[in-house]
Amino acid sequence: MFSSDTPIFQFRGPFGVPVEIGASILFLAFIFLFPFTTGADLIDNLIFFALILLAIFLHEMGHAWGTIIQGHAVKRVVIYGGGGFCEGTKVLSRSDEEFVVIMGPLVNLGLWALSSLAVPYADNLGWITVGDYFYWFADINFFLFCLNMIPVQPLDGGKLLYLTLRRWYDRGLCIRIAGGIGLLFAVLWIPAMIYAYLTLGYLLLFMPSIPLHLRMFQGKAA
Repeated sequence: MFSSDTPIFQFRGPFGVPVEIGASILFLAFIFLFPFTTGADLIDNLIFFALILLAIFLHEMGHAWGTIIQGHAVKRVVIYGGGGFCEGTKVLSRSDEEFVVIMGPLVNLGLWALSSLAVPYADNLGWITVGDYFYWFADINFFLFCLNMIPVQPLDGGKLLYLTLRRWYDRGLCIRIAGGIGLLFAVLWIPAMIYAYLTLGYLLLFMPSIPLHLRMFQGKAA
């Protein structure tokens, strides 16, 4: 919902990729930090917030690497209040796009595995606080992996569903099938968001578009 907001900071990331930080990041920071103004809680929330941004950034750099390694250019990577996206300079072939799309979730899965392995190592060395941070980072990356693999647009799972269907079916039928599956998940997203907030304390700033998936299911979306 914040994917077109104004950049407040820009820099060159790995591989020379332009990276933009959207103004809506400030809104996300406010949500995380407002309840805690002083003390250890504020420090912990600052670190947790920084780990979320790092996980999103590395996810998008996974997409960027997948683009560059195949000989294509990356226009920019954007990190904003609702997540992030990697924008290329041209339309890719189906096989190239499949590789680019899957690299983001695979980076999160790899970071989850490495961080999980580091937790007991840090604890055994007496780095209890550092072990907690590795544990947090593992949880964040596993959550991002699972979230991004849900088959709705514009998440990676929705893109992979469409690209996989394109291996066997024509474009129009693939849009309708992906739209129908995405519509089901988009409708279920509302009670799932409420449940996640009430039981886990997770507040998602992203919700898939029900009208978009309905148009796809009806064959009206491009």
